[in-house]
Amino acid sequence: MLDPARSFDLIGDVHGCAHTLEHLLDMLGYRKQAGVWCHASRQALFLGDIIDRGPRIREALHIVHDMVAAGHALCIMGNHEFNALGWTTPAPPGSGKAFVHEHTPRHQRLIQATLDQFEHYPGDWQDFLGWFHELPMCMDGGRFRVVHACWDHALIARFMEQYPDACIDAPFVQQAAVKGSFANSVFDRLLRGTDMRLPDGLTLTGGDGLTRAFFRTKFWEDDPQTYGDIVFQPDALPDQVASVALSDSQKSALLRYGPDEPMLFVGHYWRSGNPMTIRPNLACLDYSAVLYGKLVAYRLDHETEVDPQKFVWVDVQRPEAQG
Repeated sequence: MLDPARSFDLIGDVHGCAHTLEHLLDMLGYRKQAGVWCHASRQALFLGDIIDRGPRIREALHIVHDMVAAGHALCIMGNHEFNALGWTTPAPPGSGKAFVHEHTPRHQRLIQATLDQFEHYPGDWQDFLGWFHELPMCMDGGRFRVVHACWDHALIARFMEQYPDACIDAPFVQQAAVKGSFANSVFDRLLRGTDMRLPDGLTLTGGDGLTRAFFRTKFWEDDPQTYGDIVFQPDALPDQVASVALSDSQKSALLRYGPDEPMLFVGHYWRSGNPMTIRPNLACLDYSAVLYGKLVAYRLDHETEVDPQKFVWVDVQRPEAQG
């Protein structure tokens, strides 16, 4: 699916910021032809999470979908697209749920903007739900890889044996409702990342207002010693938690993406500040666009290490976020 001779523009989480996306595409040299954004020699590659939260979700989906349909872009699955499928998919009998993605107040709050913006376009919404099934869970281009949140070699190898094109079907979405199932593990790891429970039953309320008992962890740290060494999320751990030593079993359970692996690009993690590399072979392109952050692209050509000079971004202005 990835032409090794092609130059790509990898684009982080859009979350309904359609005007900002058009601004970014224009900066990158894409032009509209017959209503579709295209580039003479490059291809866009979206890292998922096109929907939810933002002011122009339907418009953003049409931009990305039409680019993909015309061969001017590729797009992988984000956790928000997967959750949308789960929101509309009945859970399997015996799972204790009505839907794969339970209709809790918290989940409803996350998807409500999408549902509201498609309220008068039900056919459009059904078409996009069908399209979400065509979004690969990950892509491996040999010299570089893309996944929404986390690359897990063993899990991806097993997944690709069953789904060679990396696209999931309705039974897969259904099985994701079952905690501990293979489908649930693939969804959770690839689209949400790795995490660790806070010690002593502690919970933390993040900047997004959600209270969590887990924190997101790095999946590449070489020799972590404390909780603070592995935290990877916008909300810092309290000092007394960050200084807690990791046990040997916790260390051995951590996933590790090595420094000699191909370049890996992810979204998902709500970074802030100016875009930069995490390691020479690792970059996150989610810089909180919908929270007045930046919509970020990386201009990938034929390099084998992430070049700090090749990030391009648009600062999201408040009129975009206010609609």
